[in-house]
Amino acid sequence: MSTTTDTAKPAAPPAAPRPRRPRPQVMTVTPLAAERVKALIDGRGKPTAGIRIGVRTKGCSGLSYTLEFADKQELMDEVVEAGGIKLLIDPKASLFLIGTEMDYEEEKLKSGFVFKNPNEKGRCGCGESFHV
Repeated sequence: MSTTTDTAKPAAPPAAPRPRRPRPQVMTVTPLAAERVKALIDGRGKPTAGIRIGVRTKGCSGLSYTLEFADKQELMDEVVEAGGIKLLIDPKASLFLIGTEMDYEEEKLKSGFVFKNPNEKGRCGCGESFHV
């Protein structure tokens, strides 16, 4: 009569966690836009955490971009650092802004920030608002 003994297999070492892929930035900023943002912050005359970018309901097409000085960074802000500036993306706007490029244009009769957003499905005739 033969007896078999169960030999326990040695426990496999725990798998090393896979390194996380870096998250792409929500937005990109052109050098001209970064230069203009830097000039605006320098001209403000008080400490500034960056420029807060968001969207709000406005205009005939539905949504409009908003920019304002941010005195401090909020906990849930998405942060984009480029060209020596910091953009703070409002968490409610992140989904609308994924893949957007922020530029600055100067023409004879107007100048301002321009957003090239691949999520836009249309714009109103005056260009003030968009919809996704």
